[in-house]
Amino acid sequence: MVLIADSGSTKTDWNALTQTEVLQQVQTVGFNPMYQETEDIFEELNKSLLPNLTDKNPTAIYFYGAGCSSPERSKRVSDALQRLFPESEIYVYHDLLSAARALCGHQPGIACILGTGSNTCLYDGTKIIDNVPSLGFLLGDEGSGAYLGKLLMRAYFYRELPEELAQSLKNTYNITKDEFLDQLYGAEVPSRYIATFAKFVHDKRKHPVIKELIYVNFENFFERHVVKYKDHTSLPVNFIGSIAFHFADTLKFTAKKYGLHIGQIIQSPSEGLIKYHQELLAKSGTTNKV
Repeated sequence: MVLIADSGSTKTDWNALTQTEVLQQVQTVGFNPMYQETEDIFEELNKSLLPNLTDKNPTAIYFYGAGCSSPERSKRVSDALQRLFPESEIYVYHDLLSAARALCGHQPGIACILGTGSNTCLYDGTKIIDNVPSLGFLLGDEGSGAYLGKLLMRAYFYRELPEELAQSLKNTYNITKDEFLDQLYGAEVPSRYIATFAKFVHDKRKHPVIKELIYVNFENFFERHVVKYKDHTSLPVNFIGSIAFHFADTLKFTAKKYGLHIGQIIQSPSEGLIKYHQELLAKSGTTNKV
């Protein structure tokens, strides 16, 4: 049995599988080594993952995670997993690779993540060959739930929302500026907190002001990321993540402005990742590194 993990900043989907079947699925909170140390990750895994696994001795664990973009950050995750599963082979990859493998399989394309955070890559069917960098919550994350929440709350506190929208937001959250800032800057993962306000955007998405806000979110994303890739108008542009999935109509509408061909839009890469790893297991008959 091998264990496949797809982890964003908000949640992690774990799938225990063999060549032919999925044995178990477990969901835990998300992990991001940009904000969390090994001990924090270990304690959460020990509490929420290990007790829920039927088979606690996977041959190998493939962890695809947000923030796993450098050897140092990846090691925080791999060290936590190795402590928990000392007999398992541990492989930690950036979540961009999971997006590319789930969306494109063995074909070239552009893979995009639009969830709590955002990221993109150009994939040649085997490996990632280009990546316009994601600068994270403070400087980037265009197109994401965190960016959407940032646009909304900035407009609210700057008194740029129409009165009826401002009153509705006030009634929904009943939060002052000081309370908002305390929670935002005191949060363990700030992007996760501010992304929660994307639900209000979705609920009010038919309002002209909110509709424009969603459009600006995606416009910034396409201009700063997708159009920078070679052949971006000829390759399929594929999406994974809750924001892409729940705002698909506006995403497609905005993409037309840039002459893009939208491929798949799915909420989670789990199904594609399961298929990818089962094909490899069937082909090699081993759990060797991929």
